[in-house]
Amino acid sequence: MTAILTRDELAQALGRTGQGDRAAFRTVYESTSAKLMGVCLRILSDRQLAEDVLQDTYLTVWRKAETFDASRASPITWLVTIARNRSIDRLRSGAPMRKAAPIEAAIDLADAGPLPSAVTEHGDDVRRLNGCLEQLDEKVARCIRTAFFEGVTYDVLAEREGAPLGTMKSWIRRGLQRLKACLDT
Repeated sequence: MTAILTRDELAQALGRTGQGDRAAFRTVYESTSAKLMGVCLRILSDRQLAEDVLQDTYLTVWRKAETFDASRASPITWLVTIARNRSIDRLRSGAPMRKAAPIEAAIDLADAGPLPSAVTEHGDDVRRLNGCLEQLDEKVARCIRTAFFEGVTYDVLAEREGAPLGTMKSWIRRGLQRLKACLDT
């Protein structure tokens, strides 16, 4: 699952990208590529061309990330502007386009990604869950994360932590009860 970045986190990742940080560039790509693909698709109406323009967009981001100024624009606005301009440039260049389809065919072009409202809600839920996990004992929180996010069994967890199986189950059960109480407030 792709992490949802805040405006500041995305700005910081762009800043690090401008310094040649490939991991930061990957973070920028993973958190924004679906949105930028949607921008390209809406303008070009051709998936192949949109993918080509998206690649050009990220090449531009890699080369020009050092010029991003958070005081002048939000990171996503800066990125969308690059994608939009690259898409319009491709249209104007006379690149071969598919024959125009009737408006009824537009349903097939819809971006399959989640709606922005769902992404926002999901990001809020993740922040709330992480906040509640931080309130738990470190060992219990680690065990819950490992059991539920990585799929590790209670037996394996008990062995890793050097605790009896019953104790491990109790830690997780009580931890989940505390998480539920925290999330319900």
